[in-house]
Amino acid sequence: MGLIVFQDKNIRRVRHNEEWYYSIVDIIAVLTESSIPKRYWSDLKKKLRNEESYEPYEKIVRLKLDADDGKLRETDCANVETLFRLIQSVPSPKANVFKVWLARVGYERIEEINNPELAQDRAKKYYELKGYPKEWIDKRIRGIAIRQNLAEEWKNREVKEGKEFAILTNEISKATFNKDVTEYKKFKGLDNQNLRDHMDDWELILTMVGEKATTDLTISKDNQGFQECKETAKEGGEIAGNTRKELERKLGKPLVSDKNHIKKKLK
Repeated sequence: MGLIVFQDKNIRRVRHNEEWYYSIVDIIAVLTESSIPKRYWSDLKKKLRNEESYEPYEKIVRLKLDADDGKLRETDCANVETLFRLIQSVPSPKANVFKVWLARVGYERIEEINNPELAQDRAKKYYELKGYPKEWIDKRIRGIAIRQNLAEEWKNREVKEGKEFAILTNEISKATFNKDVTEYKKFKGLDNQNLRDHMDDWELILTMVGEKATTDLTISKDNQGFQECKETAKEGGEIAGNTRKELERKLGKPLVSDKNHIKKKLK
């Protein structure tokens, strides 16, 4: 998930089915400069819905994106191919310039595969726009890389993305923080937000320890399948959990914080 900028206007996007999907309302706002882009899009949708031959309408999906109130809310989104078709239905002098820009942005994914540092740079810019401190951003970006490595190991060992990934992640979280992801988000007063975007330094570090330990143990044991990876996920989390407990004992205070980025700035 992230933000990209076209002529000083923010456009939200999110990864879905291995593609970038973009907020249609944000794009409508750019093209029309309407003060009420949601209404403009609502009217346009009605028109498209009545055009039985208008295929792109069927390819619009509702995905959760960051809203102005800091929560994740379902928003109409489309991939690059569908957006090119939709833009034809919006009379705007910016249409051609926007198409050129969109084509370049669509190429970013290929660039990121060939050069992962580009993806990290874009993520940094996203968190900077959200007001996070540099030291926190550095840890968050490193955590993303560690998580991606773990996810690749799971996929290569016949663990299914979605439910099974979520179960394994919960095993690490419970062993590290004594809370699964849902319990942790409730503790921090979060709804649908990304939990890691609301962790402080120590929480991020301990999350990295748990996931890095799980990755290395998974490789060392040559785990295969969900059940073996589940047992190792718990072991990796326990390593991070023991580190947390030892630090808490010596510091005399808990390392699990109820602070979040919405109400309080993380340090």
